[in-house]
Parts: sequence; structure tokens; C-alpha cells
Amino acid sequence: MPAQPGQLVKEARRGAGLTQAELAERLGTKQPVIARLESARSNPLFGTLRRALRASGYDLEAVLRPARSSVDDTMIAANLQLAPAERLERFRDSYRSLAGLTAKARRRRGP
Repeated sequence: MPAQPGQLVKEARRGAGLTQAELAERLGTKQPVIARLESARSNPLFGTLRRALRASGYDLEAVLRPARSSVDDTMIAANLQLAPAERLERFRDSYRSLAGLTAKARRRRGP
């Protein structure tokens, strides 16, 4: 599970051996502001989070990556290698199988 912003600030501050008051002084603010920033419910702007981490001697980097597809590309590629009639037959087989499972589930569930 990814760390929450407040947890990142707390870990960075502690890693730097700073108190909340010392970090607040570095940021030109007060200790209660740091306490709120470190709370589990904090939702700071990216810039605020980055400044707090830098004041503790750490940096934050955001990386943009393509999302992973939930589609099985290998199965699609394999099916595209089949002739259209073969793909249609596989579809029919899948449909019959699903229809059988649906009927079985309805029988188990009852009226």
C-alpha cells in the first residue's frame, strides 16, 4: 500500500532527526502546522509535500507511466491467428459453456 502524504513527511522528518518544531522552523511555520501535515487525513498540495520533504533532506519524484491493461493481449493475438470461422466456433463454444453455467447457477439458487 502506498504511503500517505502525512506518513511520508513524518518518516522524512524522523529520518533527518528533526522534531516537528525544527521542521516547522525550516519551513517558516509553526509546529501545529507540521502536526496537521503529518496526520493521516492530511491532503497537501504536491508542492507543499515536496517542500516539507526537501526541508528534511529528502526529495519527492512523481513519475508518469502508462497504465497496465486489464486485457490479455496474448489471448487476443492468439485468437487473431485463427480463421474467422474458427473464431466464431470458439465464440459459440464459450457462449454454450456460459449458458450452461448460468442454468446450473439458477437451478442451485432455486425459484
